[in-house]
Order: sequence, then structure tokens, then C-alpha cells
Amino acid sequence: MDATTPGPLAPDVLDRDDLRRALEEHDFAAAFSLIKKWGGLSQNRIAAACQLTPGKVSTIMTGASRVTSMEVIRRIADGLRIPGHLVGLAPRPWERAPSAPPAPQTSKPHTGPADTDAVPWRPDATTGMAADLTRSDLVMDRRAATRALAGAAVTGAPLLDALDGWHAPSADDGRARRPGRLGTREVEELEATARAFRQWGRTGGGGLRRKAVAGQLAEVAAVLDEHQAPAIERRLYGVMAQLAGTAASMAWDVGQQRRAQDYYRLALRAAHAGGDTRFGANVLAGMARQMLYNDRPQDALELVRLAQDGARHTAGPRLRAMLHTREAWALARMNRPSSFRRATGQAAEALSDAGRLDEPYWIGYFDDAELAGVTGGRLLDMARSDPRAYADQAADHIRTALDQRSPERGRGHALDCIGLAECAFLLGDITSAADHSHRAVEVAYGLHSGRVRTRLAQLYPYTVGESVPRAVADVRDSIRTLLTT
Repeated sequence: MDATTPGPLAPDVLDRDDLRRALEEHDFAAAFSLIKKWGGLSQNRIAAACQLTPGKVSTIMTGASRVTSMEVIRRIADGLRIPGHLVGLAPRPWERAPSAPPAPQTSKPHTGPADTDAVPWRPDATTGMAADLTRSDLVMDRRAATRALAGAAVTGAPLLDALDGWHAPSADDGRARRPGRLGTREVEELEATARAFRQWGRTGGGGLRRKAVAGQLAEVAAVLDEHQAPAIERRLYGVMAQLAGTAASMAWDVGQQRRAQDYYRLALRAAHAGGDTRFGANVLAGMARQMLYNDRPQDALELVRLAQDGARHTAGPRLRAMLHTREAWALARMNRPSSFRRATGQAAEALSDAGRLDEPYWIGYFDDAELAGVTGGRLLDMARSDPRAYADQAADHIRTALDQRSPERGRGHALDCIGLAECAFLLGDITSAADHSHRAVEVAYGLHSGRVRTRLAQLYPYTVGESVPRAVADVRDSIRTLLTT
């Protein structure tokens, strides 16, 4: 047993391979069942030790509820004396100080389903969440990365209820901290680094790039564990939010849906701690896009509405326009064309005011070309079921986007090429479809983007058939070669 402080579980129980595997994968349904079977702990004892209700433990064990918050994982680790590394946490205080008595449990078990899995919306909880998440990412090996690919994003009420604190004021940070002396110059350097990393994320990223972002995020979390001047602290939380948002995008781009969602949640909490409602709305829009890719348009619409409500008095024209396009995307997926056109019109109207107000750099990408590309993509969604009504319109918008933004946009450029190729296939223009497909494959070879590869895989069925023209057969071969490398 790794821990030196005695706990309710015998060493041989914690040494079981099946329990360790369940803990590493955060499969607490299996873990609690094994603990009950081999450790002799009843559901009530597990609940009391972990500061959960017996009903909550029961729903976890049946699989009806999943543990997704790092705060609850910390309570489970501390209550059952599970060494931190087994659940992706830093060593727990009782591991480092065996002679110290267990910390008193001053908080009461949660009693409502909405807040059972919620990390408190406090700055100290946010920095703790960052430290645990980045440590897990930095030590992730190939096996752990493979398991992360299998982790599905949380959806529905468990996701939405956990975000209710977004509208509430940030709770006081009453922890005792050593004094910090970070100055304006150091914060400006961190902000510049976050901006550079964000550009990495927009061109496609993952692997070592995300490790670099996670490392920088861990450093920011460590600095926030010190007591900085209020203005410095707010800016540091802004840096944390932006780095976490970039890490989320990178994780999602390589297919790690659950890890991406963890980083999105951290980004939202950091924006909340720093009082940045605009970036928080941007994070919620990113979470909505993830839900759309997971075919959860109703969840996406709820997230967009949450973002719009939270930034109602602070959002500038570009941010408002972007949120309207996320709304339009969800409406298109829900087969509501009239509402889709209304939301798209609102986006165009909002964007017409861009330039009159100073807006954050991170929303500067949302211009006429971006609006055209997003609108074309949503029309393409509807064209798949009704090509005659929407395919031509979709192609016009995507072509406008492709003409206006440069190949340096990387992932966006590749996705435009794929979208235009699919429009051509739907319209029966085989020559154009083959040309755009080849261009998309050529761009994709220079990217590390799971999203681009996924879209190419969705394009592949158009190229299958015994009597397809030679140009289409060549496209099929090039896509197959790319997807197998």
C-alpha cells in the first residue's frame, strides 16, 4: 500500500489489479462494488467516508450516475485513504504527513442531485482543480491516453446542473497562503504565452503541444496558491482560463472528449474567479460546440443560452455574433430552419457593429469569413437530408469563407475544403468534389487534427462504389492512406 496513514481499506484490497484499474479509469461503479465485496464496506460506510449520500452511492454503483468532478474524486480518495496517484491526483496531505491525524470533515454531505458532484465555485477549488488536472495530463502515458479516448463527455442534466454556479458571485477565498510578489511584467509575459498557445490550438494541436500548455497551466496554478495583489490575481485567473480553454480544444482535437470537457470546466471556473464573463461565455460556446459534435443539440442550445445570459451586459459585437451562430447550429441540428435563419440573421446584424468597440484578441478571429464558413457548414448539415434546398446555398457560403481566409488558418481551411467537397458530391459535381477532396487531404497531412480526420472519414462514403470515376477512386485511396497513417 502506498499510503502511510491507516484507512478503512486493507493494503491487499488496494493492491488488487481490478480495483486499481477501476480507480485509474475513474470507473467508480466498479470501484465501489469491489470495495464493498473485498473491503467489507457497506454502501452507508462508503457514503459517510466520502461525504456522499447513501442514495448517491447507490446511483453510482448502478451506473445511473457518474463521478465527473475532481472535488468529489478528492473526497473519495481522502475518505477511503486511496493514494492520490491511483485516481490521477497529486499525493494527498495524509500521504505526506503520516503522523498527522485525519483532517476533520466539516462539510455536510450533499443532499441534492444538482450539487452532489459540483466543485465549489471558489478560487481555491479552481486552483486545486487545475493542479490535479494538469498533473494527471503531464504523467499520462500511452495506456492512459488510450483509456482517455474511451471516456465519453458528460451530457444532459449532470452537465448542465454542474454549471449553475456560473451566474453566482464567486465565494470568498479564505485559505491561508504565503505572500506572493508577482509583478505586472511577469503577468504580461504569461498573457503573451497564453496567446501564443491559443494560436497553436487554432492551427491544430495535441501530444507534446498540449503537454506544454498543461505545464504552463500548472505553473500558473502554483503562483495562484500564493497571495498576489488583487489586480494581479484577476489577470492570473484570466491566463488560467485561456490556457485551460486551449488545452480543452487540443484534447478534443485528438479525440479525448472527457478530458476536453474537464479543461472546459476549469476554464469556466477560472474565468468566473477572475470576473471575466466574456471569456466565460466563450468557454460555454466551446462546450456547446462539443455537444453539437456529439449530436446533443438540446444540450448545446442550453449552454448557449447560459452563455448569452451571463454575458448579456458585457459581450461585444463579435462575441454576440459568435453566440448567435452557435445557437443557429443547434437549431439547424434540431431541424428548425426558420429559427436557424433568424439566429443567423441576428449574427450578421451583430457583426455589422464590429470595429466600433474594442474587443478581446481571442474573439478577433470571428469576422465575415468565419460567419460565412459557419453558416455554410450549418446549411450543409441540412443539405444532407434535402440537397436540392440547401446544397447550393451551403456551397456559396463555404466558398466565400475559403476565398476570404488564408491557408494559414490550418484546421479551418481544411474543414472548408471538406465542406465544399461534400456540397459538390451532393450536387453531383464529381470533378469539383474530387478537386476539393484532394486539397483537403493535402492540407490535413500538415495538421495534427482529429476533427479534420473525422470529417474526412465522413467524406469517405461518397467515394465508395464499383463504378465511381477514376478521380473519385483516387480520392478514396488518398483518404484511406491518410487515415491509416
